[in-house]
Amino acid sequence: MIELKYVDKRYPASSALLYVHSLTIPTGEIVGILGENGSGKTTLLKSMMGIGEMWSGEISYDGKPPTEAYDRIAFVTEEGSFLPDLTPDRYGQFLADFFPRFDRNYYAKLLKDYELPADRKIRTFSKGQKMKLELSAGLAKRADYLLMDEPFVGKDIFSRRDSLKRMVQGLTGSETVLLSTHLIDEIENVIDRAVVLHKGLVRADFYVDDMRERGLSLTDVMTEVRDSNTSHPYQWPEG
Repeated sequence: MIELKYVDKRYPASSALLYVHSLTIPTGEIVGILGENGSGKTTLLKSMMGIGEMWSGEISYDGKPPTEAYDRIAFVTEEGSFLPDLTPDRYGQFLADFFPRFDRNYYAKLLKDYELPADRKIRTFSKGQKMKLELSAGLAKRADYLLMDEPFVGKDIFSRRDSLKRMVQGLTGSETVLLSTHLIDEIENVIDRAVVLHKGLVRADFYVDDMRERGLSLTDVMTEVRDSNTSHPYQWPEG
């Protein structure tokens, strides 16, 4: 279980902020972290990785801070965490030394499925190839917690759907996944729950099944959040 309490993160000389009063994510959920660009999605995931200092608050994984749970967390980011002068094969060897559960066979399969050359230096890859490598490495860590920050940016719609399909097929069902994206139409049938950020605040937190029972879509809720003038979290319409 992931728990966030009174998480407050600010930036010097900037009005940007992130504040989460309370957020609990049980084991096994697939949660979409949604919001417009600049809403705080990346800041939230980086904070959950223990990257950068917070003003105040606590983030824990089964009662432990991120720094004590690194071997159980995989962070897939658009920025990339790979070593550019290594080949994918050497990078896999490097990851296996640091992550005991790193699945070399699954990693090799993903490289093959994505048609990534295993013996070419990563710095020669295109942006799309680097993102596929990042996704392959993250999934192969077989982590309990998978944090994904815009993993499908830059791909065409068919590549995005293929990557999303591979991600879901690679899960065992016991992982907790947080997926940050603005491609809400493509993940609506994948996520169990949505947390919507707006200007650094959690403005909605709901389960997709409850949303559907009310005849709403993710687009409907995102529009309500964006157009609302209140600072209070979004509430379901009556009836």
